[in-house]
Amino acid sequence: MSEPNGTGPIRAVIFDVGGPLDLETAFEAAIDADIRAGLQHEGFPFSDAEWDEANRIAVETFAPSLYRSVIWRLTAGDRGASLHIYEWMETQAAKRDLFELRPGIAGVLDALKVRGLKLGLAANQPAKVIGLLAELGIGHYFQNEGISGIYGLRKPDVRLFLRACEDLAVEPDQCIMVGDRIDNDVVPARVLGMRTVRIRTGRHRAQRPRSWDETPDAEVEDAPGILKAIEGLLNEK
Repeated sequence: MSEPNGTGPIRAVIFDVGGPLDLETAFEAAIDADIRAGLQHEGFPFSDAEWDEANRIAVETFAPSLYRSVIWRLTAGDRGASLHIYEWMETQAAKRDLFELRPGIAGVLDALKVRGLKLGLAANQPAKVIGLLAELGIGHYFQNEGISGIYGLRKPDVRLFLRACEDLAVEPDQCIMVGDRIDNDVVPARVLGMRTVRIRTGRHRAQRPRSWDETPDAEVEDAPGILKAIEGLLNEK
């Protein structure tokens, strides 16, 4: 168990986008296909076992960018080829809108709003995500635009979390952070005194805390689990 975090009354819940809100299944599959095609085009053959190993190492070593880590490993550290593959992958990704709304998450957001909690965002996403959230009918729940593409800050930089708190007019210890990564979500949020809920999903579900101080207050598997965990933290006070 982690040590208790947060001392103030909970007034806000801050969400990552990829994982809690967006399943990212189609997006990740498209990125994988781009990287594989780029490696093959640049003349770097690899087996499925080598691909899986590169992904495993990237997750276990808390690589800031899983994609860069995988590409670097499978090109055996060829800088020029790695940059070319990564830049092409990013160009392809920018053309796609593959947002997959997590089943049940709209109901979770509504229930939290009814309880009087402020809802915000702290996510490494392009600016266009704000429009996608609105199109999917959940954008109105969030009281800030805490997106790296708008603020120019990327997690795990704690300034993105602090900006979200400023936007919501709350202190960090009055917040719950909901995310899918230990390194990008749980660790910086805990440093600031936030309570944390981690949803185990996607390729980062295999991440494990490196010590007890990186353990989230709760781990869940789906949208109902997010709501139950938040309600549990609310009831602790």
